[in-house]
Amino acid sequence: MNRTTLSLLAAVTSLAAVTGFAALTAPDGGTATEATAPARLPVERSSLLCPAPATSDLAETVYTSYTPQSGAGGGSASSSGGSASSSGGSTAELRPAVATLRGPADDAGKAGEEKKDGKDEEEKDGSAKNPPSDKPVVSLEQPGKPVGAKASGSAAPALVGTATGSLAPGWTTQQTTTVSAGSGRGVLGVNCTAPDTDLWFPGASIAKDRQDYVHLTNPDDTGALVDIELYGKDGALKSQLSDGIQVPAGASVPVLLSTLTADPAEDVTVHVTTRTGRVGAAVRGAGDETGSDWLPASADPAGTLVLPGIPADATAVRLVAFAPGDDDAELKVRLASATGTINPAGAESLRVKSGMTASLDMKDVTKGEAGSLLLSPAEGAPASPVVAALQVTRGKGDKQEIAYIPATAPVTERATAADNRAKGSLLSLTAPGETAQVKVTASAGTEGGAQAVKTYTVKGGTTLAVSPPVPAGLKGSYALTVEPQSGGPVHAARTLLLPEDGIQMFTVQTLPDDRGLVAVPAAQQDLSVLGD
Repeated sequence: MNRTTLSLLAAVTSLAAVTGFAALTAPDGGTATEATAPARLPVERSSLLCPAPATSDLAETVYTSYTPQSGAGGGSASSSGGSASSSGGSTAELRPAVATLRGPADDAGKAGEEKKDGKDEEEKDGSAKNPPSDKPVVSLEQPGKPVGAKASGSAAPALVGTATGSLAPGWTTQQTTTVSAGSGRGVLGVNCTAPDTDLWFPGASIAKDRQDYVHLTNPDDTGALVDIELYGKDGALKSQLSDGIQVPAGASVPVLLSTLTADPAEDVTVHVTTRTGRVGAAVRGAGDETGSDWLPASADPAGTLVLPGIPADATAVRLVAFAPGDDDAELKVRLASATGTINPAGAESLRVKSGMTASLDMKDVTKGEAGSLLLSPAEGAPASPVVAALQVTRGKGDKQEIAYIPATAPVTERATAADNRAKGSLLSLTAPGETAQVKVTASAGTEGGAQAVKTYTVKGGTTLAVSPPVPAGLKGSYALTVEPQSGGPVHAARTLLLPEDGIQMFTVQTLPDDRGLVAVPAAQQDLSVLGD
């Protein structure tokens, strides 16, 4: 066999190892001479990482894990034959991270020291003398049936997990924590995230009244080396101890942002990159008066961004953006409401200088009508890439509460929000361009109930905010799956309202595509024609 044949065989073998599927001949056994479109096949392995929920002993955390049924999303598993139609041989579990290496700040604002009583004390190699139990906290058994789990107090660990087989495509887990009192009080919601190597978090803060942490979790069997860069309104902040942060295999590291620099700043963009390995990351923002919530990563830098799901009763909205490229960004700011797209008075534009964080106080921009923010290049300006997020406030004074809405990519095929309740769930669908048709499926409940389906029409340039369908006979919580059917792109977000003692507690999760399908190139040539 000649060198060319061996090289092609090696390439095909590598593809098969990565995707679990490869064909060596053209369709129907023929020899193809023209390229065909890659097949869209279900992924066979997914990873999710959940940050440690809270540092308060009053914290109550609910996990809801879900994988949509095969065939629930256009072109999903059942149509491809790439995954089993049942969960036989499939697993989806989230287990405690093996260690936490840097704890909450002490009274002096420094990273917590190792415990001296031997409990959870760390060895020099980063392992724990008394590692947490390896028993799964969340274990999903079958597609289409969500499962729930609960944890209490400040000892709840970060979670790492993997789904395989029919449970992998679209696997979603929501972590919702309620803290009833203290500076970190509020509802903290986050979609457990997939690991990555380059993440942007505009909207964090190192103001004197804030305690913001970035949580880094490593799912892999080898250590990760992470750099954290901080950018304020005048550019990069002088950082200490932010380069080469070690995150051991299977471990989680919460880093207090104020320990990385001596420069206070109200609006900060956090850039997390890895030199080696990959991590899941999220920022927990907490203020003395504003409550707390999770800030997920923004969509990748782009010239046009959509930030969906601003509640109708928002009392304050603050836009934070950062330009990572070499050019300044001149942005046009528009609000997509229920009736159309408008230029909000006094907040029609924002200039973001290269390498600097810019902010725009938009006050009660929604004026009692739910909406979404659309960012695009100003007239005549180039499409300079930016990342962006919103800090949204409901309530006033000591009754206020914050949540974050990062820019998010459209739902191309399917997206899911887990942990919805019979009351308090709101779904926002935004069509920034053409009118779109969207199917929304409410799963069965974690403890019972029957699936419900409803189709919505979202007019171009508007945001449709609805109370989503609720499963008949619902017991427990349930999942919502969003699938565009026709028309233009759709961006989605889910708001969960959990008021307590007069405080307007809430959290918002954006719904990017679940990446349940992957494009797999088909082999186009019968290798036998290459000769020996």
